[in-house]
Amino acid sequence: MGFGTVIVTIFAVTLLVVATFVIMSILFDSTDMISTSFKDMKENSNEQLKTEISVSNIIAKASNINVTLNNTGHVKITDFQNIDVLIRYYSCSDSETSNIKWIPYTEDSPPASNTWTDNGISPDIINPGILDPDEAMNMWIKVDPPVWNQSENNWLQITTPNGVSASSYFNGNGA
Repeated sequence: MGFGTVIVTIFAVTLLVVATFVIMSILFDSTDMISTSFKDMKENSNEQLKTEISVSNIIAKASNINVTLNNTGHVKITDFQNIDVLIRYYSCSDSETSNIKWIPYTEDSPPASNTWTDNGISPDIINPGILDPDEAMNMWIKVDPPVWNQSENNWLQITTPNGVSASSYFNGNGA
C-alpha cells in the first residue's frame, strides 16, 4: 500500500512540473508578443511624427479634380493603394445636397469615375514612383456627378497609410 502512494505522488509531482512548464512557456510567449507589439506601436508612432503632408492647387472642373499633394515630412509615401481620399462636394445649385465619397486609388489613366490616380511626381529623381520628402504628387480625381461650378464649400481630405491627413476647402469654378 505504501508503494502505491509513492507512485501517485511521483505522478502528481510530474504532472505539476509539466503543467508549470506549459504555463510558464505560454507566459513567456505572451510577454514576448506584447513587447513586440509595443515596439511596433512605438515605431508606428515615430513614423507618424515624421510624416507631414499638405494639399495645394486644387482645381475642379466638372468631373475632374486635380490636386497637388506635397510631402513636407521626412517619411517616404509608397503605398498609394492605401491612401484614403475623402471628398464632400456639391453637384448642383441646391446648397442642401452634397455628395460625400471615399475615392479609391486606380493605376488606370485616365481614372474611371469615382477613382483617383497618380498623375506624376515632381521632382521624381530619387526613388521613381515613390513620394519622397520634398516631392509633390499631382493627383487626378474623377468624380460622378460632376462638381457644381459655383460651389465654394467643397472639401477634400487625404490620409496617408499611417494615418496622417491633410484637408482643404476648394471651389468648383476651376480657380
